[in-house]
Amino acid sequence: MFIDGAGSKDRRRFLKQVLALAGVSFAGRYVTGCADASDGRVIPGDIVGAGSSIGHMIRDGRAIPALTEEIRTGILIIGGGISGLSAARWLHKKGTENVMMVEMGEETGGNSVFGQNKVSAYPWAAHYLPIPDVANTSLIEFLGEIGVITGFVDGVPIYNEYHLCHDPEERLYIDGYWQEGLVPKFGITREDEAQIARFMKQAEDYRAAKGVDGKYAFSIPLDTSSADEQFRKLDQISFRQFLTENGYNAKPLLWYLEYCCKDDYGAGLDSTSAWAGLHYFASRRGKATNANSSAVLTWPEGNGFLMQALRKHNPYPVRTGLAAFNIENTENGVHVDCYDAGRKSTVRIVAEKVLMCTPQNVNKYLLKSVGSERGIYEHVQYAPWVVANITCTGVPEGKGTALCWDNVVYGRQSVGYVFANHQNLVRKNEGVLTWYLPFTEGAPKEARKAIYSKTIEDWKKLVVEDLAYAHPGIEPLITRIDVKVWGHGMIQPVPGYVWGNARSEAMQAIDGRIFFAHSDLSGISIFEEAFSQGVRAAEEVLRT
Repeated sequence: MFIDGAGSKDRRRFLKQVLALAGVSFAGRYVTGCADASDGRVIPGDIVGAGSSIGHMIRDGRAIPALTEEIRTGILIIGGGISGLSAARWLHKKGTENVMMVEMGEETGGNSVFGQNKVSAYPWAAHYLPIPDVANTSLIEFLGEIGVITGFVDGVPIYNEYHLCHDPEERLYIDGYWQEGLVPKFGITREDEAQIARFMKQAEDYRAAKGVDGKYAFSIPLDTSSADEQFRKLDQISFRQFLTENGYNAKPLLWYLEYCCKDDYGAGLDSTSAWAGLHYFASRRGKATNANSSAVLTWPEGNGFLMQALRKHNPYPVRTGLAAFNIENTENGVHVDCYDAGRKSTVRIVAEKVLMCTPQNVNKYLLKSVGSERGIYEHVQYAPWVVANITCTGVPEGKGTALCWDNVVYGRQSVGYVFANHQNLVRKNEGVLTWYLPFTEGAPKEARKAIYSKTIEDWKKLVVEDLAYAHPGIEPLITRIDVKVWGHGMIQPVPGYVWGNARSEAMQAIDGRIFFAHSDLSGISIFEEAFSQGVRAAEEVLRT
């Protein structure tokens, strides 16, 4: 459908003005009279979704209850994250019947799950989607189906204004001042500025570069990128090595690039391949009739909005609280044994085909009985994350740019917070800040042990101290802090993984019966890759 986009820019300017006026009551509000937590008030809060006991039970091979139920199906989808929901949508679009899904958690959604209280919905992990390249036709089609894209002008999408991130989008706290944008500008030297400009120019050159095969060097989905060796060899070295070899040593630039890797990959400069580091800057070519190419789509619940839309496209039965623990490929079908956490019993599902939309650290244990050698297990590394949602009655103002959607503090281990209520046309005095902390230093296994040992009081103290660095006086304004621990938050694109043989081999089906889809199989844990992996695997299932 093609419609006229005239007037959309005027409408967006109007929305921005409304937001700017409405935002004063929150960003500028400083409530007095509340008891200070440091003086004895206990801030309410919990560790939500806590516990990986079922997963650890399967990993450790503990006793499993006897079989009490057997179910037969044509196609079984294991895992209800974005790749699984995307695969289910695609199978449904193609008229496939006799499909079911099992999910270990209490709900489907993966890292797009969200929470909600009386103040607002808020994300528990993924919280935005950059406008995609029009060449990503399956994703463009989906966004049209759910009303995020409302039409086209000369093939360029028109996006629903309510879903485009409203201004002001992002700010950085540096040297006691909130500057607009996340690239450091305040208090840096001319040499720093020159290096930042040189890197941005080099990244832009890579964005336009094409290989001898005529494909862009960096694209999304990443498997549509050029196979030209001059680009792929960048995957063999770390991003830090690339930067050093190219003469980049300015501290503000290195901080910014490390922040980007932490934010998107949960990894530092040493644990991110140069190819993946450059992909962050050089892969996006989104176009919109009513927004610039760097625009993002976001919602109070983050990518929970997209996840819920995918759920609605899944007409198949879903069993949550059902954790697969063993898979056997037999003559009469694939046997999948699952532990029913609610009933404390074992369910066997016999399927003609199985689509495993599960991460590799889970597959390692599920496929033991299949006898398939999968070298990918030696190459995957996962970043632990902690996410906190802070309900508060305001944020004390500082110098410079007012409260934005994305708020980052220079030099901190956390990657800042997003304001969940940023998209609301009318803001109340209360709001929710979603705060992110990736653990990128040292061995991930040791970090996981450490974060699982912390209490909610430990996390609340850490969150308050981190926020107070840029917002002195925020503590008495906080009414609640809830925390979610992601032990295996996202795969890290370590050097050699993205274009190594292990990843491509891991996408190959076993005996035409067991298929695979997950953002792990891209090496970059973003919505577009998980969505694409689901479509790819569903098509493969249908072809066989």
